[in-house]
Amino acid sequence: MKLSARFTDALVFATELHANQTRKGGGVPYIAHLLGVASIALEHGANEDEAIAALLHDAIEDQGGAATREEIRRRFGDTVTEIVDGCTDTDTTTPKPPWRQRKEAYIARLPNESTSVHLVSAADKLYNARSILTDYRLIEDAVWERFYGGKTGTLWYYRAMVEAFRAIESTPLVDELERVVNELEILVGIAKNYPR
Repeated sequence: MKLSARFTDALVFATELHANQTRKGGGVPYIAHLLGVASIALEHGANEDEAIAALLHDAIEDQGGAATREEIRRRFGDTVTEIVDGCTDTDTTTPKPPWRQRKEAYIARLPNESTSVHLVSAADKLYNARSILTDYRLIEDAVWERFYGGKTGTLWYYRAMVEAFRAIESTPLVDELERVVNELEILVGIAKNYPR
């Protein structure tokens, strides 16, 4: 597959939307996360709409709510908008519902989402889990201070996501997410060694 000018337009749009945002715990521009998720999605067979949605998967939630949703629809169409909506764990209500409640609701609706949402969401979770694992190796328990769920909630969430994806389908992407979460659980001492 060859990416078209639509992908380039989405990359520029995502860069502009998230220009003032950085990753949790450091000064890394947020676009690094979006590029990483798009890369993982493409490596696991994403089509152009899915790759564009990977670049924009946090846009509605973090950068403008309903107005951003409509701009995504205008620029990139209904399919991309539906995938981004499927990756958004809260609607545009302010304030957002409590963290645990949002995560539980997202996990509960995941089986009803499209294969495209599963792909982009799993790519997002894999990127994040790898980042947590890398940072845990560097700063150990201080990493949990970055997350609303803290250590217990964050570890619960990633294990619950693995189980939710596994119940839907087994793919190499889900396998890799599970390996990373297993390794993280072993490092923090909440799990025995898993087979590799």
